[in-house]
Amino acid sequence: MQQRYVGNSGLRVSSLSLGTMSWARETDEQGASALLRTFMDGGGTLIDTAASYSDGQAEAMLGGMLGDIVARSELVISTKAGLSTSDGRRGVDTSRNGMLSGLDASLARLGTDYVDLWFAQAWDPNVPLEETLSALEFAVRSGRARYAGVSNFNGWQTAKAAAVAGFPLVANQSEYSLLHRSPEAELIPAVEDAGLGLMAWAPLGRGVLTGKYRGHIPADSRAANSRLAGYVEPYLEGTSSSVVEAVAMAAKGLGRTALDVSLSWLLSQHGVATAVVGPRTPAQLKEILDSTLAALPPQIAQALEDVSSPA
Repeated sequence: MQQRYVGNSGLRVSSLSLGTMSWARETDEQGASALLRTFMDGGGTLIDTAASYSDGQAEAMLGGMLGDIVARSELVISTKAGLSTSDGRRGVDTSRNGMLSGLDASLARLGTDYVDLWFAQAWDPNVPLEETLSALEFAVRSGRARYAGVSNFNGWQTAKAAAVAGFPLVANQSEYSLLHRSPEAELIPAVEDAGLGLMAWAPLGRGVLTGKYRGHIPADSRAANSRLAGYVEPYLEGTSSSVVEAVAMAAKGLGRTALDVSLSWLLSQHGVATAVVGPRTPAQLKEILDSTLAALPPQIAQALEDVSSPA
């Protein structure tokens, strides 16, 4: 698997990152262990998690595998703080106390004394940006985080954070795919101007770009799960179907999978350092790792961009 630098930094990561949002919920410990082994065997290095994933259980599950399944030194671990979900309600706290307390808890769950990349997971309108950045800087200066970044910040928020920070931010983690191209308007120009790399989450349009929802909803899919359906439903309506059909047509013509076409397009876009994939099963991950991830012919890429162009 290709290794890439994140923005202008010296941090090198695999072009695909393994996301752990499903760990400790849809994916049990045995399944997660198989995912990690398969990902590493395929050349992957970056594992992405967050304190908010399964209320910290995803981090704990990953921590339990370090030293047993994989050596800590072989992984690049990114995690996030500042966002929580309690009783179905989303809470944001990127205060210095909230962030650093969150980092301490993450390190304890992960069983390591540092993470490679640490993010403020959301913009907090109630906390001065300088205070949030001071927590990120302290974590880097103290060695508890090798690098720092921001997640789910829009274009102007990212530009302001990069300008105000007294140390280099290296990454922005945000949603980006053929079904969600709004980052191209402001976020990606801001990321590139500031020298950051983009970690694109939901690069397969929350699973829709694989084509598995064409004409039906599989019983074992997120869309069929009452708790997760709301995550997928926005891409099952409107113009999304025409984009999915165009991807399927391109895949057929190229002799590749729709998944491969979607990821290959994304990894060719400006500013993208890595695509964070979130397979729930080893079979799903194998399909991802079997992708060629080769650049699409220019005319195919242009056709996909035309049909998926944001309004």
